[in-house]
Amino acid sequence: MRTIPNRDAIALIHAPLGRDAQIAGSLLSEAAILSDIAEDLAAFVSALDEDTAFAVVTEEALRSADLRSLSAWIKAQPSWSDLPFIILTHRGGGPERNPSAARLSEVLGNVSFIERPFHATTFISVARSAMRGRRRQYEARLRIEALDEGERRLQAALEAGHLGAWELDLSTDALVTSATCRGVFGRGPEDAFTYDDLLAAIHPDDVEKTKSAVRATIETGGDYEIEYRTIWLDGSIHWAEIRAQLYRNRSGKAIKLVGVSADITDRISADEQQRKLNETLEERVAERTAELHEAHAIVMAEVAQRERAEEQLRQAQKMEAIGQLTGGVAHDFNNLLMAVLGNLELLRKHVDGDVKAARLIDGALQGARRGASLTQRLLAFARRQDLRVDPVDLGKLVGDMSDLLKRSVGTGIVIETNLPERLEPVLADANQLELALLNLVVNARDAMAEGGTVRITLAARSLEHGEGDLAAGRYGVLSVADEGHGMDEETLQKAIEPFFSTKELGKGTGLGLSMIHGLALQLKGTLRLRSTPGKGTTAELWIPVSDAQPVVSDGSGGQEPDQQVGALRVLLVDDDFLIAMSSVDMLTDLGHEVIEAHSGKEALAHLRGSGRFDLLITDYSMPEMTGGELAMAARALLPDLPILIASGYADLPSGIDIDVARLGKPYTQQQLAQEIERVLKDV
Repeated sequence: MRTIPNRDAIALIHAPLGRDAQIAGSLLSEAAILSDIAEDLAAFVSALDEDTAFAVVTEEALRSADLRSLSAWIKAQPSWSDLPFIILTHRGGGPERNPSAARLSEVLGNVSFIERPFHATTFISVARSAMRGRRRQYEARLRIEALDEGERRLQAALEAGHLGAWELDLSTDALVTSATCRGVFGRGPEDAFTYDDLLAAIHPDDVEKTKSAVRATIETGGDYEIEYRTIWLDGSIHWAEIRAQLYRNRSGKAIKLVGVSADITDRISADEQQRKLNETLEERVAERTAELHEAHAIVMAEVAQRERAEEQLRQAQKMEAIGQLTGGVAHDFNNLLMAVLGNLELLRKHVDGDVKAARLIDGALQGARRGASLTQRLLAFARRQDLRVDPVDLGKLVGDMSDLLKRSVGTGIVIETNLPERLEPVLADANQLELALLNLVVNARDAMAEGGTVRITLAARSLEHGEGDLAAGRYGVLSVADEGHGMDEETLQKAIEPFFSTKELGKGTGLGLSMIHGLALQLKGTLRLRSTPGKGTTAELWIPVSDAQPVVSDGSGGQEPDQQVGALRVLLVDDDFLIAMSSVDMLTDLGHEVIEAHSGKEALAHLRGSGRFDLLITDYSMPEMTGGELAMAARALLPDLPILIASGYADLPSGIDIDVARLGKPYTQQQLAQEIERVLKDV
């Protein structure tokens, strides 16, 4: 980052005749101002730069000289810079009586004249004034650079959020828009788009609402926020969300609106579909209720039970929608983390010796990896797949989830853990086990409306003989106990039945314990519940132990990749330009030649006409042609081409009938290098 020069700022002196240069340098030295002397005009111009504090020049040195190079340097100064010149003239040689001096004012711009002979105090005063003026210019440079950096960050944030920027001058109705903003209204990046064009693009039924909102913002000063329909040039109807703030001048007059815009057509469409689904469900409930009333004059209990079932069905459908939304958001966030992690990894290699920079980058990497861990949990919540059973360290699983569990129960609940130092690993699906633990803790929280303590305990158990659902053998037991209202024996017997819940209508689905019980049975274990009214409930999840040990990863991702593979010619395909840029940099850093494509169609064109490729790496989730479809088309062209599909989803969707390697996003450079090596070995 730039700083404001102080003692290191140098005054440049050009006085080739007599002792003027030595006298000026000596006076500046007494004033604690560093200086340097240029013997001729060419050396003087060559020595000028942005960190020159000011220049001291005798008038006769410039009188008959060719000043074109000096004039060109002055005109080329950045906007913040106006280099001060101190011109030493003969008595009576000031600009008001000396045409040559006046000409120098036109050429040099920021000029102060001192007539010789001069007093030392006068010269030092003018020099210090020039230094103060230059320092103010340096401060302006810092502010301009800070504003430029802020503008770049704002633009990156707007692009990441698919937001368009705009500004409306209220006195002239002049409208300035970004390309993304024009796209919200169906216009191209280069299309003209005035305020009249904007009003014409708004659905006629929404125009008056829009104008009223603008007037209200101007009158009250409140934020401008509105959603309205737009009509694109092709006649299609879309939805836009507009937000803005009002700016006033010093006298309080409203002068402009500055804001952002977004296309929310997909969101409105999803809301409309959900509304229609809800209406359909409500109609079904109403029809069923009417049928029951007509068929049975007496028992209201049955009607209430059916209504409860319909509500639970609705809740289950909402959970399904939430799962789909969670998966989509987590996938997009995975892509962003891919770019962050990749760039930080590469940047880390270039700061050797800079301890502070390395520490900052390492901190950013740790934060990004924690974000990646969170998205993996979200993707696990959203996916539908068979169990992936592996050895799991229960102690580590509970420890890693401690922060998430504390955030889930809030401040009124205390979580205590009792974890043994050594515990045999269990054979389970870690992601599903995390969801089961989260469900049990949330149930415990809901049972303690007034607050309390949730106790999580791990223990090892051995059964010499089978007990109920459990065969003889060794088990790891995960126990979650609360101090809540508890359940009587009749309620306890129904607790694991699907859709059974003791919570208020709309507060639960009745599926949590049922899903955990089903998971336990799939793992050849069981779920045991103990409860006493008024004293709380204890849930125990019994899971068979594993003879194998969990695979331990240090999670660093920062080791240098093994250079086992020679230089390859790689075709990289990703529709997200940010991810593609990061991946290209990682591959190039590994020594490979990379050809970049941003769609399946573009990639196939390269495969047909850009020479031989050693490897194809493609994202899976792309519009028009998925990575799976691209892989099948590529194999049809080049049957022996090694292919690697990268995806942020937990599992690739079904329907890919081709044997390809998979790389999960976000990935590190080391993981990328190792997967490339493995793919090439399998060829």
